[in-house]
Amino acid sequence: MFANILLPVDLGHDSSWIRALPAAAELARRDGATLHLLAVAPDFGMTAVAGYFPAGFQQDAVARLNADLAAFAAANGPKDVATKAHVGLGHAAEQILAAASATKADLIVMASHAPDMVRSLLIGSVADRVVHASPVSVLVVR
Repeated sequence: MFANILLPVDLGHDSSWIRALPAAAELARRDGATLHLLAVAPDFGMTAVAGYFPAGFQQDAVARLNADLAAFAAANGPKDVATKAHVGLGHAAEQILAAASATKADLIVMASHAPDMVRSLLIGSVADRVVHASPVSVLVVR
């Protein structure tokens, strides 16, 4: 049923993957799908904040995130499922949707870890934005 499954992970928060990864792996295993892991780095290139970071900071951060995601995949990824790692740069919801398109994902599996109430009321959760904007099915694991 699924050929490409996208799993966004926030490497700084286990709650972003601790339940979602086993669910995504089981679906990928069942269908012989490729599991695409995605980590997103914030874009520090905006004019208002770029001057506060040393030259090359963003490139170094992306390189570190690539290395960290590769280590995460090796340590936690299912050994019996084809897995690919991807890093996005920018806003999480936008990058998840872009990665879903780029990987031809037919399912996005993601966790809904509760953000603080004020943030949720003001800007909504990443999962909520992805669910409402995604052209493919989204499985939100709680």
